[in-house]
Amino acid sequence: MTVRTLPEWLSYLETLHTKVIDLGLARVGRVRAAMKLTPACPVIMIGGTNGKGSVSAMLSTMLMRAGYRVGTYTSPHILRYNERVAIDMQPVDDARLVEAFAAVEAGRAEVPLSYFEFGTLAAVQCFMQAEVDVMVLEVGLGGRLDAVNVFEPDVSVVVSVDLDHQDYLGDDRETIGFEKAGIFRAGKPAICADAHPPQKLLDHAAAIGAPLFLIGRDFGFTRMEQQWSFSMGERHWHALPFPALRGSYQLANASAALAVLAQLRTQLPVDLGAIKRGLLEVDWPGRFQVLPGRPQVVLDVGHNPHAVRALVANLRQLPFAENRYAVFSMLADKDLAAVAALAAGEFDGWFVGGLHMPRGQRAEEIAAILKTAGAKNLRLFDTVSDAWKSALSVAAENDRIVVFGSFHTVAEVMSARQSLP
Repeated sequence: MTVRTLPEWLSYLETLHTKVIDLGLARVGRVRAAMKLTPACPVIMIGGTNGKGSVSAMLSTMLMRAGYRVGTYTSPHILRYNERVAIDMQPVDDARLVEAFAAVEAGRAEVPLSYFEFGTLAAVQCFMQAEVDVMVLEVGLGGRLDAVNVFEPDVSVVVSVDLDHQDYLGDDRETIGFEKAGIFRAGKPAICADAHPPQKLLDHAAAIGAPLFLIGRDFGFTRMEQQWSFSMGERHWHALPFPALRGSYQLANASAALAVLAQLRTQLPVDLGAIKRGLLEVDWPGRFQVLPGRPQVVLDVGHNPHAVRALVANLRQLPFAENRYAVFSMLADKDLAAVAALAAGEFDGWFVGGLHMPRGQRAEEIAAILKTAGAKNLRLFDTVSDAWKSALSVAAENDRIVVFGSFHTVAEVMSARQSLP
């Protein structure tokens, strides 16, 4: 077998399958069986339109602080592929990933796998080799036909349901909710943190016999001035610190994470001290991340209307900024018109950069839709990096720069910041 470095493996994976996204469990299931990838430890599966990464990070940090060895699989990454596969919240090294990729390659024989399918199997291979105590697996797209769903969860979570990836999942919340509910299992706890769960999600849980726990009905939180409390049946945790992750929606995300711990308390007992430490220490870059220093900089990977609506609400809770600037770009298959309608009036100036990649679009195409929505003072750049540098040169100490629209947008700015002297 050819010996490859991690970059060589990643390039190779892009050539294996004609489709970047090819939903279905038959192919990946065959390879999983051939590799005998059946985790012996508890598996927590996290799906949803938005918030699943934050829930995964909070859960993993709390479990780690309770003394468990935790494998966490998330996607996409921001700067390095290794971010997707973490053990105790630290990205695994290249050598471990290369070994796992080689194991998947040997196990797949001639079965074609997509980039994500290959990576999902490799992640679980890494975790099994490391003998983790628990796996937290984030669904990539949808749920029912996503590669992660080839594994058997002990508890499943749908964090939120809204419009995204309509080409694959459907054009309305009901249809998308059914796809998300595909990660539920008969007789296994199913948790939904969406305050208005689609009826099809509820119906699917009932049809398969999955005990469903809903936020606001079966579990929830009470917010106080400097702390909050969680309750689920007879389980109550009081005097909890606010999560280190910023944003008003994070209490619902934290409640989903605590609902998981409440359901797994026999298999994975976690004490209150570990919960508090986990909430205080959790780190998840690019999710309403407010950077230290002046001008104030906010990084947010939000790329659909649901996420941008939350971003706008959270920005309005920040202290006054004299000038509010957006560094923005978005992929062509996202609902740019809806995002523009939500965000057009929130900024005094827009620095729009192009994304040079599959599904990317030029700054001129993005700006035309922003202008139609009423956005003012648009400046166009060939790249997001150029847009960022220009915004930074213009912004004064009491201004705010918000970088959003895509994982790729935030990644370019993070890379540009690292290269600054």
